[in-house]
Amino acid sequence: MSQTVLNSNVPNGPLAEKWQNHKNEMKLVAPNNKRKYDIIVVGTGLAGASAAASLAELGYNVKAFCYQDSPRRAHSIAAQGGINAAKNYPNDGDSVHRLFYDTIKGGDFRAREANVHRLSEVSSNIIDQCVAQGVPFAREYGGLLANRTFGGAQVSRTFYCRGQTGQQLLLGAYSGLMRQVAAGKVTMFPRREMLDLVNVDGVARGIVCRNLQTGEFETHSAHAVLLCTGGYGNVFYLSTNAKGCNVTAAWRCHKRGAFFANPCYTQIHPTCIPVKGDYQSKLTLMSESLRNDGRVWVPKKPDDHRAPGQIPDEDRDYYLERRYPSFGNMVPRDVASRAAKERCDAGYGIGETGMAVYLDFKRAISEQGEDAIRAKYGNLFHMYQKITDENPYQSPMRIYPAVHYTMGGLWVDYNLESSVPGLFVLGEANFSDHGANRLGASALMQGLADGYFVAPYTVGHHLASRNLKPVTTAHPNFEKTKQEAKGRVEKLLGVNGKRSVQSFHRELGQIMWDYCGMARNADGLKMAAEKIVSLKEQYWKQVFVPGSGADFNQQLELAGRVADFMEFGELFAKDALAREESAGGHFREEHQTEEGEAKRDDENFAHVAAWEHQEGGEAVRHKEELKFEVVTPSTRSYK
Repeated sequence: MSQTVLNSNVPNGPLAEKWQNHKNEMKLVAPNNKRKYDIIVVGTGLAGASAAASLAELGYNVKAFCYQDSPRRAHSIAAQGGINAAKNYPNDGDSVHRLFYDTIKGGDFRAREANVHRLSEVSSNIIDQCVAQGVPFAREYGGLLANRTFGGAQVSRTFYCRGQTGQQLLLGAYSGLMRQVAAGKVTMFPRREMLDLVNVDGVARGIVCRNLQTGEFETHSAHAVLLCTGGYGNVFYLSTNAKGCNVTAAWRCHKRGAFFANPCYTQIHPTCIPVKGDYQSKLTLMSESLRNDGRVWVPKKPDDHRAPGQIPDEDRDYYLERRYPSFGNMVPRDVASRAAKERCDAGYGIGETGMAVYLDFKRAISEQGEDAIRAKYGNLFHMYQKITDENPYQSPMRIYPAVHYTMGGLWVDYNLESSVPGLFVLGEANFSDHGANRLGASALMQGLADGYFVAPYTVGHHLASRNLKPVTTAHPNFEKTKQEAKGRVEKLLGVNGKRSVQSFHRELGQIMWDYCGMARNADGLKMAAEKIVSLKEQYWKQVFVPGSGADFNQQLELAGRVADFMEFGELFAKDALAREESAGGHFREEHQTEEGEAKRDDENFAHVAAWEHQEGGEAVRHKEELKFEVVTPSTRSYK
């Protein structure tokens, strides 16, 4: 494997001054020249909508693409619990440095210091921006914005809108976006799926997309492309992600030269409604914020099938409080997820499958009253009751870990620019900021930080620094790339096999969950890679895609995404196999402490693994060494 060291382009100087100094030194585009530049933004979640709105406000001409019928249907709308910011409103000891440290530690010391510090610095600006947009954050009695705590923190720094924070933040960004649409600075292209990246002279200059209503292939040119397309959690089939979430845009960019970093870093969220049966196509998340007032427990005796109300306190094991007295139920997600799995695997799980634990609000309701709990979490309790037909005010919720978020993504430097010049990657689609495990309420923070406060500077620097020749879709590279994208679609339609796309996706997901899920080992990862290769061969011989490509065809959309998931799943297994350590959400059974905690190998793996695609050959693994100037990596303890 290659030992190429990637250049992160992190500025020199003290950590706390890097971003300000960098902004001072970046080249600018004069206001009257911004109208000369076209920028493509793919995806309209928090990262995409905020970036498109901000760049258009500055004067650039923006084309925004989404596969939904409206930008406000982006999956950011599903986020529940909150958004972090180091404002220290509760006066409980928070600061920019503490948010920075918690994020680095929470990611098991596998994130780039400079990016995380910048994220912490701009976090407060995000809240001010959103309040100005009218986002209805929860407020204290006196009118100040309310805060609650989240996993991996001992301060209250999470701003929230009951259990609908993502929805409200997205509506704020959407309002800014639509203002620019009305002003004529943003052109919206809904119901479009990006199928390829167009490079001209080694620089990203446009995209190929398919109109999902008409089947028509389109090409669009620009001076820069921003990819804001979310994560790849649906490679597991069952996840908390919306069914449309996919890896296709990122994967096609990867095959055009963008390195894919740390694909094995996947977050398992500890607070999800458990799997009920084989018929399910997705899982539902219960916000981590519930662990503020809910206590996680299992019976002390294995196979105790009594109703939870009949099990007295002395027969309950509040195992997170027992194991991690300093953080209790608010340990980070990877720690809470592994602890739940361990209890269930040991025979203490509850429910019909034995693969669940209780999340109990009895004490909180007795102390605060049902009205107070309803005010904080009412919509979440309502959703739980609708799905399970159980009243969580009267009996505990049942929860179990599920795939939720992906920390890996396309590799980007400090400017959020990928290894393809001119291709910027924002939000969950990049690998940046979260390391091997994302702290709760940091996804919304990163998406909005990238879109509102980072990309407007760094994209401008790219445009001012390069002599970008005029390029239109008449350039031969656009037609060539479009024909290649068309060919893939026609190939899928031409297989005409007998197995449904969904059956292949479900089988792929089972392989991923069994061998690349909450716990991994070398033999299992090798087995996963072999099984995926075999499944991929079957797919191209046996898949059946009904209909044609000349009109609305959701099975065709899914078929292309599943084909990319298979290729990506193979790289996922390779990355997990190559990382001979446990870190955050990547838990290798061969590398754990006597107490079953993750055991890092800082000597050999304190780096980002970034994979380069090789057409017709094995992917090449490159490294970006992680340097810690302020934080000293230590054994991660929440006890």
